[in-house]
Amino acid sequence: MDDDDIRTLVTRLSRPHPSGGKVIERAAILAEGSDSSAILSWIVAHGEAEDLVPVAAGGGLHSARGHDGGAPKAPLRYVLPPGALSATP
Repeated sequence: MDDDDIRTLVTRLSRPHPSGGKVIERAAILAEGSDSSAILSWIVAHGEAEDLVPVAAGGGLHSARGHDGGAPKAPLRYVLPPGALSATP
């Protein structure tokens, strides 16, 4: 995929973000199939991964049992600043 194809696809899949830019879900990118790695690379070059919100620990019987295994998690969303999807001359 070339730069214009990726920009068009990201524009179609993204939605407005409170910052004034756009946000795109990682699941939507991965659903694009084999081109998803090129799309993710383009997005990281033009925007940033949204910080994950820490999960509050509950106080139940099994709260000490770790459910995430300590594995790092991939970002769920990516935020593009205002104007990142504008075609640049």
